[in-house]
Amino acid sequence: MMKKIGLFYGPILGSCEKVARTLWKMIGEDKCDIKAVRYCDKSDLDKYDNIIFGLSTVGAETWQADKFQSGWFTFMNELEKADLEGKVIAIFGLGDQVRYPYHFADAMGEVYEKIKEKGLDTIGKWPQEGYQFNESKAFVDDMFVGLPIDEEFQADMTEERLEKWLELISPHFK
Repeated sequence: MMKKIGLFYGPILGSCEKVARTLWKMIGEDKCDIKAVRYCDKSDLDKYDNIIFGLSTVGAETWQADKFQSGWFTFMNELEKADLEGKVIAIFGLGDQVRYPYHFADAMGEVYEKIKEKGLDTIGKWPQEGYQFNESKAFVDDMFVGLPIDEEFQADMTEERLEKWLELISPHFK
């Protein structure tokens, strides 16, 4: 029997929360807890062996800002302190490939780097077909490090992509 999944997302009240809640319902509310990173710390991560992180790249102000407004700035410190050994981790990230083609889903790549620094990898790598972008920190070794979602210009594809991604990651959860 699979252990419960911890689905950690941020920011709240926008597209990222909408996508996180859609994914939560697809997984099954009885099999997954959903948590806004703004209200979480290391102890919340410790409770789960199966983790999904969801976040968005919010625009040019994010790359220059001292802290992410989404709650991820503080949560990244908690992620740094967390013992992730043995945990299975997947990431989805929202981005805008039309207005920010040089930073598409970059925040997903930044979380991935923190995970890699801990000697771990993620599940749910995703191909670039269907996306048009120039650069992305989330695009590593010819694959996205998780599922990129563009709610601005491809919202009609979100649900189908989530379903396919869930099929891809589910067998890896313990």
